[in-house]
Amino acid sequence: MTYKLIISLVTSGLFTILGTSQKKFSDSIPEKYEKRAYTTASFEGRGEITIDGIIDEEAWNVVEWTSDFTEFEPDVGTPPTEQTKMKIIYDENNLYVAFFCFEADPSTIVKRMGRRDSFAGDWVELNIDSYGDDRTGFSFTTSASGVKGDEFISENGNNWDSSWNPIWYVQTHVNDKGWTAELRIPLSQLRFGNNEEQIWGLQAHRRYFKKEERSLWQAVPANPPGWVSEFGELRGLIGLKPQKQLEIQPYVLTQLDTYEKVPGNPYLDGSDTKLVGGLDAKIGVTNDLTMDLTINPDFGQVDADPGAIALDGFEIFFEERRPFFVENKNIFDYNFGGNQDNLFFSRRIGRTPQGSPYQSDTKYADTPNNTTILGAAKLSGKTKDGWTLGVLESVTSNEYADVIDENGDGAEVLVEPLTNYFVGRVQKDFNDRNSYVGGMFTATTRNMADNLQFLHSHAYSGGLDFKHNWQDRKYYVEGSSVFSHVRGSAEAITNTQYSLTHLFQRVDADHVEIDPTRTSLTGSGGRFEIGKGSGGNWRYNFGANWRSPELELNDLGFLRQADEIRQYANLRRFWNKPTSWFRQTNLGLNQSSSYDFQGNYNRVQYELSGYLNWKNNWWTEGGAAHKPRIFSNTVLRGGPRWRWGDENYYYIFSGTDARKKFNMHAGYVKSWSQQNNFGLDRYVLRFFYQPTNSLNLSLITEYEKSPNKTQYVTETSFNGTPRYILGEIDNESLTTTLRLNYNINPNLTIQYYGQPFIFNAKYSNFNYVNNAVAEDLNERVSWYGENQISFNEATDQSGAFYSVDEDRDGTADYSFSDPDFSFVQFRSNLVVRWEYIPGSEIFFVWSQGITGIGDPNNDFDTIIDNQLLSKRPQNTFLIKATYRFVL
Repeated sequence: MTYKLIISLVTSGLFTILGTSQKKFSDSIPEKYEKRAYTTASFEGRGEITIDGIIDEEAWNVVEWTSDFTEFEPDVGTPPTEQTKMKIIYDENNLYVAFFCFEADPSTIVKRMGRRDSFAGDWVELNIDSYGDDRTGFSFTTSASGVKGDEFISENGNNWDSSWNPIWYVQTHVNDKGWTAELRIPLSQLRFGNNEEQIWGLQAHRRYFKKEERSLWQAVPANPPGWVSEFGELRGLIGLKPQKQLEIQPYVLTQLDTYEKVPGNPYLDGSDTKLVGGLDAKIGVTNDLTMDLTINPDFGQVDADPGAIALDGFEIFFEERRPFFVENKNIFDYNFGGNQDNLFFSRRIGRTPQGSPYQSDTKYADTPNNTTILGAAKLSGKTKDGWTLGVLESVTSNEYADVIDENGDGAEVLVEPLTNYFVGRVQKDFNDRNSYVGGMFTATTRNMADNLQFLHSHAYSGGLDFKHNWQDRKYYVEGSSVFSHVRGSAEAITNTQYSLTHLFQRVDADHVEIDPTRTSLTGSGGRFEIGKGSGGNWRYNFGANWRSPELELNDLGFLRQADEIRQYANLRRFWNKPTSWFRQTNLGLNQSSSYDFQGNYNRVQYELSGYLNWKNNWWTEGGAAHKPRIFSNTVLRGGPRWRWGDENYYYIFSGTDARKKFNMHAGYVKSWSQQNNFGLDRYVLRFFYQPTNSLNLSLITEYEKSPNKTQYVTETSFNGTPRYILGEIDNESLTTTLRLNYNINPNLTIQYYGQPFIFNAKYSNFNYVNNAVAEDLNERVSWYGENQISFNEATDQSGAFYSVDEDRDGTADYSFSDPDFSFVQFRSNLVVRWEYIPGSEIFFVWSQGITGIGDPNNDFDTIIDNQLLSKRPQNTFLIKATYRFVL
């Protein structure tokens, strides 16, 4: 019986079982609810309101309570276990909101603490669409313990930006009937038009922690077509005047770095200090558009990137963490090819310098870790006419490395040129906000120097995108196009052609070739998708994306691989009504295939996946896939197209009830291929513990073992013929991440992050490519015999290496370095954050770091002892203070 037939039988059986259960235990679920409206009023002349969580002021009596919340999860469309009431009033400067969350037994209210935007325990949330565009909104959340959460909503609820941190005020109070929350939201933190009478979108959302229930003021069907588009209405807003925002936030930072002193190296004398300052500002340019500015920014309080090793040679994608670039990043998002491919990847700004300071006579060098950002400005917002606008401009400085040569003479070497980055984004809603069209343009311009001619002098990219929804947003079609144009010296463009993203030198490719005289490249790409995104129990889509061979985005965007055409199709069935044994579940089928621009059929994959939320709020997810065809243009780094053995894999993860003080996740991933060409075993354990409302801890451990009989090692030649040398790699990695959060109060928190990472790789059974596309592994490669290859120990003059006598004539024909390696890293970060007044903060930071190269012949215990526990860490002590002026 074939693999696909097994999937078909299992899927049809599960659909039948789950469908029968659904019919037995549930009634039909409405696909649309009538839109509610709430009328607010001004309380001018009715006294003042004190934000203390007790709703007893006379001013609150100008409006009535609104209630009748409807359950959204797990039993959509039914009355919730506990009801909620809400009032909204306003004056000329603020919006005031009151919530009364009923609880039959107030002693069971869960008042867990957490950092801002942690959303722990019982909470209630207000969503406002003050633009009235059915796509964007402002979210304000408060927990029963008084911890704030705030997010900017975009893409009709598909994106929630928690980096948005407005200034607002909240207090909560527990009484004998439940708990209450009182909010004051300055109108300067919202964006709205200047109409005499306003109508805003409105939603309120409560989490009833004891039963993990979610209830809504405006009822919403299961799997709605969006979030913001389903809001009710807030009426009665009369005479509000838009208030232009003006906030200035200077900062000052002092830092001490300590590390192991290196005798004779003046740049590593054991410690460094610095004192710097800068400025952030937020300016309301118009009612709808905001300008964010930063001058000499510093992001020392941000967590370090996790440890990672990429054996395939591709760049590892790390998420943006810097606040200036994270906030409103959704406006500048232009993902077009799946994965992380994007026209704008903000981590290119302030990147690690790309030039090398080392010359033939360089003895010591001091290279900056990052390029200095002189300043950046960001104009963003949405107009009442449906225009979404975003413009970002940033300048990074000439970055120099200090060097000392063998004679003791010092100098400066330019390692990154003065660079200007520009990003422009626009979208326009139309068709009653059911459709939009948009465009984007980016530009990178470098002030080139003679020693940096390997960089592009100019890089441009752009594109057009659209989306159209119809039939109450159930169905959609969307697409995008992209282009790129890079210019530079012949050296720069030749390097791009040789890069792993392009590999124009591939020996069996007749549609690309290296042209060392070219000084520019122009490429294109795009994406098209059509499907059903909401309504009923079924979701499906199919589409394609493509990237031409010359597409190059990595100056200001992110592109893993060019020269690819990918097709995909997805089908998923949802069961949203709870039954006697689950709260909700879904099951999906996915298929995808890929080609290159030469027409080679490279890959096809079939996958079955599902998720199940059990009645006791435990959960399980799993899946299985079959890949009967896997070819790669990149494995041999410019060599011929390579065939992998057929692959199968499965995964299963499960977790306990996340509401409990102690809960955990466990997971396993298994992959194997034809003739054991390669494999994967990954084990994941996650533990979460909250012993008190103020303290929570998590410990996540992952162990991975991924053997491969044909791991690329290097390329050499034998009698003028290329030799692509591979080896059997036995590699394993271990990473453990510990996080601790302690809340003294909602505005004073202590957070610790620590992560050791170990990667160990040993090679054996070396071989070379014989017929790269042969189905049989033993025809694909030829294995070196014992009398063909010999190992040479390291000496004072050279490292360890292998010599090969391929023709067995007693003379070495070629050699290659010993590829065995072991990488060890430890990163930790202890941050005390005090928001001493709303919007103004002080950070106390202690960071530690260890990076080392271990002995691959050792086990993990020995590596940890030799490279982590016995090595002196680098320490960073930092104090950063900010003060936000609101004018």
